Amino acid sequence: MTTLTLIGKPDCHLCEVASEVVDAVVAELPDAAAERIEIVEASIQDDPALYELWWEKIPVVLIDGALHAHWRVSPDRLRSALEEAVRKDDLEERELT
Repeated sequence: MTTLTLIGKPDCHLCEVASEVVDAVVAELPDAAAERIEIVEASIQDDPALYELWWEKIPVVLIDGALHAHWRVSPDRLRSALEEAVRKDDLEERELT
C-alpha cells in the first residue's frame, strides 16, 4: 500500500486546490493502482509537530512519508510519482511471496 499524506489546514485555498489535484490524479489512475493508494489528510492545527515542521509550506504532499511537494502540486509530477510508488510497492510485495 502506498500512502499519500496531504498536510494542510482548514480555510486554506491552496490546500483545497491540492486536495482537488490529488483526488483528480488518483481518480485517473487505473483501478488496480488507485486501490493501492491510501490518502491521509492531516491538519497542522491538530498536531503541534506537523505545525512545527510544515506551517510555512502548506499544503504539503508526502508519499510514503517522503516530501513530494509543497505549496503547489503538479498533476503530472504527482501522477508519475504515484505510479512509480505503486510499481515499487508491487515489486516489493512480489519479492516477499
